[in-house]
Amino acid sequence: MQNDTPWQPTANYPETRFRAFEPSFLRFRVMNTAVEKLASGCQWSEGPVWIGDQRALLWSDIPNNRILRWDEETGATTVFRKPSNNANGNTRDRQGRFVTCEHLTRRVTRTEYDGSITVLADRYNGKRLNSPNDVVVKSDGSIWFTDPPFGISGYFEGEVAESELPPAVYRIDGQSGEVTLVADDIPGPNGLAFSPDESILYIVASRAEPREILAYDVAANGRLSNRRVLIRTEAGETPDGFRVDIEGNLWCGWGMGSDAMNGVRVFNSSGVALGQIDLPERCANVAFGGRHRNRLFMASCRSLYSVFVNTQGVAGG
Repeated sequence: MQNDTPWQPTANYPETRFRAFEPSFLRFRVMNTAVEKLASGCQWSEGPVWIGDQRALLWSDIPNNRILRWDEETGATTVFRKPSNNANGNTRDRQGRFVTCEHLTRRVTRTEYDGSITVLADRYNGKRLNSPNDVVVKSDGSIWFTDPPFGISGYFEGEVAESELPPAVYRIDGQSGEVTLVADDIPGPNGLAFSPDESILYIVASRAEPREILAYDVAANGRLSNRRVLIRTEAGETPDGFRVDIEGNLWCGWGMGSDAMNGVRVFNSSGVALGQIDLPERCANVAFGGRHRNRLFMASCRSLYSVFVNTQGVAGG
């Protein structure tokens, strides 16, 4: 794929794009590695997910209606699926199957081992979902996804349609497949992830003013409680998709307001901003991958970047 965004790799180590707000942030920086640009030529990159048994990363290029595949061994980028139904968020379930949020068809699907597609959710109480956005899988097999109206509000990432349901967050039971609503009090629910012990669910409120990352306590039966604001952003800052490392830190796609905001903002579990990995584009979403889940992949507007870090992503993200 073409590399059409100006990019100059770091000439010397350590990588200067690690910008510390707290001294502890620099411990995540591997001294002899750099941010790499792996691919470009996208219109809006989203939903990266590591496929370890293939040593590959899949991610969505939503407006171009395709899912792309980057191969770790060869460095080649190819088309994994086209059309993708304007796929957005992706993950794997605990059996290794590929789970995808589709804007165009307004559904969540699972790709089976033989390549066939199973629809996991496209309606709630008989009404069509809006446009499932991001998705995570809990260790009990349940699948959690956000459903804002972004994909039905225009023709760039889907098709214009009337909303039949309010924006919400849903849970698909891992055994019965039953779809239940778990939260409908979030303006523009977007990225979501669990804490390492799965006792807390974090959700981005992408239409709050200012933007917020919320935290909820998670009960064994899947119910959420104790809604609170973990992170309240400054004017112009826009969190999007994110993942959590084994220490409970949040690695958040970030940007929008100015070039200085673009990249990955890292917060500890108390909501304190530790630092940022600067990129020349707004980052929409991230995934941990590689053999040890210590390589951070960053889906950023038109491009895909990566860097090795001194931590590991939690399983299931």
